[in-house]
Amino acid sequence: MASGLITGLRRFVLWDYHRGSWQYDAMVILILAFVFLTPREWFRDRPGPASVVMIEGHQGSDVWLAPELLVGLPEGQRLLRANSLVQGKFGKRYRVVKVQPILDPESEVMGYMAQVQP
Repeated sequence: MASGLITGLRRFVLWDYHRGSWQYDAMVILILAFVFLTPREWFRDRPGPASVVMIEGHQGSDVWLAPELLVGLPEGQRLLRANSLVQGKFGKRYRVVKVQPILDPESEVMGYMAQVQP
């Protein structure tokens, strides 16, 4: 009895059943149930918008940076941090020249626009 259980478990783990058999169908149902019924929180999957985005324009390239990336930094350090974020995302060929906050009508920071040069 125990050897049959071990053999069945080994065949299940190694996917050793022929397509169309009830064992194969049971494995497929278990996999699909896992994929569709597993809560997202188990994997800490939090889809969100991109935090560093290149914007091509008529005056060259700009990069939009999410506000949480530069929050709390003094103005002098924003340029250094923005430069490291841009180079980490797009490579060493871009250098940040200027960083400006983007404000909403209530004067809250909605993001930062970094002017870059190749």
